[in-house]
Amino acid sequence: MKNIYKFGSILAFTLILIVNVSQAQKFGYVDTDYILSQVPEYAEANGEIDKLSKAWEAEIQEMYKEIQILEVALKAEEVLLTKEMKDDRYKEINRKWDEVKAYQNKIFGFEGLFFLKKKELIKPVQDKVFEAIEKVAKKQRLQIVFDKSGDLVMIYTDPVHDYTDYVLEELGLGDKNDVISNN
Repeated sequence: MKNIYKFGSILAFTLILIVNVSQAQKFGYVDTDYILSQVPEYAEANGEIDKLSKAWEAEIQEMYKEIQILEVALKAEEVLLTKEMKDDRYKEINRKWDEVKAYQNKIFGFEGLFFLKKKELIKPVQDKVFEAIEKVAKKQRLQIVFDKSGDLVMIYTDPVHDYTDYVLEELGLGDKNDVISNN
């Protein structure tokens, strides 16, 4: 009985091993930074985001300058003002500083307007790229796709597993003169 149990266990283990080997996972990688750099809508979205960011930064800098002018004026007139007048001016300056900081946080803080605008403009492009990656993965029968440009450190990559060109082709951005050969 022990021998039958051993034989059955060995047979089961062998079958599991054969099934696992026959279902070896195929993998590949893409460089999403490179792909995104080739997508015109991504460059347009980044350009719009940069323009908005610079405008907001200039607006905030102007607010800082106005407060600094008030501070310089207060210092120059300080000797002529009563204690109550000085206190009122200091309160006004502190209130303006608080307003600027609140506005800056509203624009550039976590979940601020800058973040939301970036998400609004960039996410559709990223979604389009990720859909193309998914299509390529299914066409090429890949179970795993790595992003070469992400935090994943790839010490060595065999170009045979690089599917970046396939994704560009899927997006209609491939090089017309480049012929992709199937692996």
